[in-house]
Amino acid sequence: MASAATSSTAAVMFSSATTSDGCSRLADRISPATAFRGGLTRNAAAVIKTRTIKTHDCNSVSPRSSSSAVDDAVVSISPPDSNDVLLTAMATEAYVKVIDGKSAAKEIREEIASEISRMKESIDVVPGLAVILVGERKDSATYVRNKKKACESVGIKSYEVHLAEDSSEQEVIKYISSFNDDPSVNGILVQLPLPFHMNERNVLNAVCLEKDVDGFNPLNIGLLAMRDREPLFVPCTPKGCIELLHRYGVPIKGKRAVVIGRSNIVGMPAALLLQREDATVSIVHSRTKNPEEITREADIVISAVGQPNMIRGSWIKSGSVVIDVGINPVEDAKSSRGYRLVGDVCYEEVSKVASAITPVPGGVGPMTIAMLLSNTLVAAKRAYDYK
Repeated sequence: MASAATSSTAAVMFSSATTSDGCSRLADRISPATAFRGGLTRNAAAVIKTRTIKTHDCNSVSPRSSSSAVDDAVVSISPPDSNDVLLTAMATEAYVKVIDGKSAAKEIREEIASEISRMKESIDVVPGLAVILVGERKDSATYVRNKKKACESVGIKSYEVHLAEDSSEQEVIKYISSFNDDPSVNGILVQLPLPFHMNERNVLNAVCLEKDVDGFNPLNIGLLAMRDREPLFVPCTPKGCIELLHRYGVPIKGKRAVVIGRSNIVGMPAALLLQREDATVSIVHSRTKNPEEITREADIVISAVGQPNMIRGSWIKSGSVVIDVGINPVEDAKSSRGYRLVGDVCYEEVSKVASAITPVPGGVGPMTIAMLLSNTLVAAKRAYDYK
């Protein structure tokens, strides 16, 4: 699985504008309003509240090479005390809407927990997720801990294998095979990246199709690409992007969409999902001519390239919706950690142009883990023919 969505995504370089206008701004933050599309039924009322958000000059950042753990949390916003939601929305209409992935992920976890509780009461079964971690990368270890904590919060039983950096590829595949044969394990996740001496393709292909909750198996991607077929699982990060669009009522059908980045983990499956939703999709990558011009035509932009602040305000059409998958550490002497996190999108510029945007952190990141839990629940229901 990709570390925080984009650490496994191939970084691509584009030329970009250099203008910047860092400032503080007010932004609407709305909690998701539509039903979860995984067979769960809870609907949440939309709430809107203004909030001052501190931004930074996009030109002042420099990439920081680090494998340090990062915190993907943002301050949660409580619902307004009154019922004047519509009036609040009208009063703050001029401000960009912040697509709050943390809030959406919380709602999804609650829905999943309720479904797992019902499943346990009905057939005395709870889903199981196995995670295999190889090596001592601090960021990978943090992501695994976060996944374990998320599993516990919804009632999924977690299994963890931690292997040394110099373990052989066959050792990893041996554990995968044992989990393939274990009926209590419904999903298997191999934390990426793997050490350089391992063939990532061989390892991921060893996960049986029915337990490929990361959605990386070529058969799952192939089925996703076919209009008359359904994959068993969809990769978690692009699935989370589309889920955010649905939950915030963003229309996709008939819209022009641009996906920036063409990785197997995020970019390509995101483009396939948008096509399934009847969008007209373009993919911008490192060999694309005039990427800014192409991106400016989009009603929906999903960026997953791993380049801090690459997408500037001049790239974005007024009123478009921007989903920023990037999570990039950049040097920041004012931070106690010595760095801060920014996305692929220059937030203070794009937020002045877009109608809605995901923040970094607190946007797509929390949704990736929520979709992993969702896929694990789907795998367990399928294994036991539970509706």
